[in-house]
Amino acid sequence: MKPVFISRCLGAVLSASALQLPAAAMASDNEWVLHSFSGNPDGAGPQAGVIDVKGMLYGTTANGGANCGSSGCGTVFSLDPKTDAEKVLYSFCSQQDCADGWEPEAGLVDANNALYGMAYSGGADKDKACVFAGSDACGVVFSIDPATGAETVVHSFEGYRSDGANPWTSLIDVNGTLYGTTTAGGDRDQNCGGYFPAGCGMLFALDPNTGVETALHSFQDNTKDGYAPYASLIDTNGTLYGTTSVGGANTGCGNGVGNGCGTVFALDPKAGAESVLYSFCSQFKKDVCADGTWPFASLVEVNGMLYGTTWYGGVNDHGISTCEDQGCGTVFALDPTKGTETVLYAFCTQKKCADGALPEAGLIDVKGTLYGTSTEGGTFGGGTLFSLDPTTGKMTTLHAFGKGCQKNKCSDGYAPTSNLIDVAGTLYGTTSGGGTYMAGTVFAFKP
Repeated sequence: MKPVFISRCLGAVLSASALQLPAAAMASDNEWVLHSFSGNPDGAGPQAGVIDVKGMLYGTTANGGANCGSSGCGTVFSLDPKTDAEKVLYSFCSQQDCADGWEPEAGLVDANNALYGMAYSGGADKDKACVFAGSDACGVVFSIDPATGAETVVHSFEGYRSDGANPWTSLIDVNGTLYGTTTAGGDRDQNCGGYFPAGCGMLFALDPNTGVETALHSFQDNTKDGYAPYASLIDTNGTLYGTTSVGGANTGCGNGVGNGCGTVFALDPKAGAESVLYSFCSQFKKDVCADGTWPFASLVEVNGMLYGTTWYGGVNDHGISTCEDQGCGTVFALDPTKGTETVLYAFCTQKKCADGALPEAGLIDVKGTLYGTSTEGGTFGGGTLFSLDPTTGKMTTLHAFGKGCQKNKCSDGYAPTSNLIDVAGTLYGTTSGGGTYMAGTVFAFKP
């Protein structure tokens, strides 16, 4: 598994089954489950969202599948939203020593009539650079033929000094070139707080036709740069924007590992020039980082402004122990031309976090309204699906996950960790836990 400095998903899973919170008013509730994962053979624990390709949904599960015993090494699946029919296209660790990769935390991207993704672990391990992560290898970029399910390893990461290691999130396609991040690796001799001894992470470009990878930026463990990026990049007019979970100019966020509370950065892919636009915990208020800390999610651009979430931070903490008096997360806006950040909403504004807590996923824009999820909080403790007006900061809880979890009947799922997608007015997403078999779900919601 990954070398996390905070237990991100486990806390959400445990709290969803342990907490029963009083009801809160919601604007509407029109959520339904398309598929409940069962582990073997159809996968378990989807950490990433789904994509839509010609009316079919495609995604990954980090665990489950036909290989690696009861836990499974993960899958790529397809799902027909009209019939709810799910099909496993590929089960990872089908090759000796998991040369094909395992534990795909990242989602997929459609390019060149194939599906491209990344597995956190596995691949060709030339120098044992990533054994620190318990993964035995540094991860891969892979492609899947959606018609046949055939998998091809496009690139095996090599880790420390020479390459990236342990990719967590999805690739993006910009004019035929794939861009992505790795949480560790890179060519800098950096320790990164002791939790990333194989480097601080990197940004890279990859030619899907040749498999040639180009390192664009290696993060550094200092007060100028962020490190350990867990989020996808976005492309805006030829500039790539992203977040790092830690690093940056400010401390005081309480993580106890290394320096900094996370950053928003920009990258010129042609010049390879990276610049930090904002370092979190620049606004300290009431003993917490009022502007947020630890952004795990990707950004979204709307009318020249960048919008995102932070997992912790913000000034509110109403009765949920997992926030640890550090704030329960924020939705923020950032002006990339000025580097000014504004908190639009701080979670746990309502008592016992009925409005949600700890957003791990990013936001999507649907006709000027932002939609997202939180991994915890809500009426039943299993997270929420919400909408937010970026002009007023008004947040509306649309659905609370985790109903019935105390009785192991979380039929609608709990702990959503991934971005939503909008397909013709219907939102689709995944939950990492819950469902009929407590192994996660794919769900739909009609605003």
